[in-house]
Amino acid sequence: MERIANFINGEYVSPNSGKYIDVFEPATGSAYASVPNSNLEDVNAAVKAAEKAWKNWSNTTPEDRSIIVHRIAGELESRLDEFAEYESRDTGKPLSQAVSVDIPRAIANFRFFSDSILNYKDETFDSTEYGHNTVSRQPLGVVGCISPWNLPLYLFSWKIAPALVTGNCVVGKPSELTPYTAFKLGEICNKAGLPGGVLNIIQGLGMKAGSAITSHPKIKAISFTGGTKTGEIISKSAAPSFKKLSLELGGKNPNVIFADCDFETMLATTIRSSFSNQGEICLCGSRILIEQTIYDTFVQEFVNRTKELKIGDPKEGDTNLGALISNEHLEKVLGYVDLARNEGGKILYGGEKVQLNGRCSEGWFMSPTIIAGLAPGCRTNQEEIFGPVVSLIPFDTEYEAVEIANASKYGLSATIWTSDITKANRIAEQIDAGVIWINCWMIRDLRTPFGGMKNSGVGREGGKEALDFFTEQKNICRIQ
Repeated sequence: MERIANFINGEYVSPNSGKYIDVFEPATGSAYASVPNSNLEDVNAAVKAAEKAWKNWSNTTPEDRSIIVHRIAGELESRLDEFAEYESRDTGKPLSQAVSVDIPRAIANFRFFSDSILNYKDETFDSTEYGHNTVSRQPLGVVGCISPWNLPLYLFSWKIAPALVTGNCVVGKPSELTPYTAFKLGEICNKAGLPGGVLNIIQGLGMKAGSAITSHPKIKAISFTGGTKTGEIISKSAAPSFKKLSLELGGKNPNVIFADCDFETMLATTIRSSFSNQGEICLCGSRILIEQTIYDTFVQEFVNRTKELKIGDPKEGDTNLGALISNEHLEKVLGYVDLARNEGGKILYGGEKVQLNGRCSEGWFMSPTIIAGLAPGCRTNQEEIFGPVVSLIPFDTEYEAVEIANASKYGLSATIWTSDITKANRIAEQIDAGVIWINCWMIRDLRTPFGGMKNSGVGREGGKEALDFFTEQKNICRIQ
């Protein structure tokens, strides 16, 4: 099996301990590589390299940093198909999705922040009474970026791109389940001319390598995307050193459907928002709220449309759902289907492990699952499942829809379907979520803030908010 390496100071290096962890392809259930089981010594080496590189990198101009990060985007684009294959193999997602969404969005992240830094200027305030004030923003130094397994390079680039263009040096860690595109990104960075030590990539377990990053006294900020429980641990770890934190955590997102919606557009999009990436997206609409007058029609059409989805080898072009990330995660998701039954839910479709033939006969596949008849407050409707499982909840009034939508400890996103834009805007103001889509889903203008309320996280990513997070304000006041 191939041995993946850490990327420190522009070079690929073995872990200090010499220990590795197997990496599995979800579609086959077989190990194809091993990843470093990195520890504090590896993180220390990365931090040391980053500190040394920061002395020069922080003094380069925004224009120079923009050019290099643009080159990263260009090099990645030239290898788009190759990186898509890596991403599909690591995650189990359809290759068609990795080609059309994951890698293109990673490229877009690098390009967007390369351009954004050129318009990121100091603010000035002049007055006779208070003098001339300049509010400048300076890079923090060494920062930590930790990304999840569901959208590996897409979300890794979402963090490291703004960190780099603002003049920081990065110690990053991808998930040990999906390490390969981050591993190969080192080649891209070297070819693009990124100086050694500016981006360092540590592979390994969250409880060891991740913990060493979040608690390291010389790392000034942590940007993390992942589970809420892990976010709680990171908050406690980072608190003693007063690190800046950006935590994008879990979701249990409502998809609110009114009778006056464009039914066909809604239905097609709801299939996507329910089962894209095998439901392993924090933005999936896992609680589908349907106005009572169209409930029966929706159920019939939604079930029929779901039956048409193909579960198959991620390499096949007509596959809609690939494999779940691990056998452990598959068992967890199936366990929630059993819980739904115990809570009185009716499985309208799916809820089973799927056995494929050929090379994927040992893969971790599951049918898309639709559940009805559950109370809004039951565990199935309250806990993040993170799989191809949705529950259907009828409502009678606008007030009831809002009450159900907000009856969750999470507040990441919501979707509203109605032809009455006044009503849609009114409901959007009432729903406790950081991102709300009206008559659409997963549309992302990178200039806008992204993040959640309640247990869905702290802070915002994207646009100016990301540049602000990776910099420190300094006000300089003078008279005359």
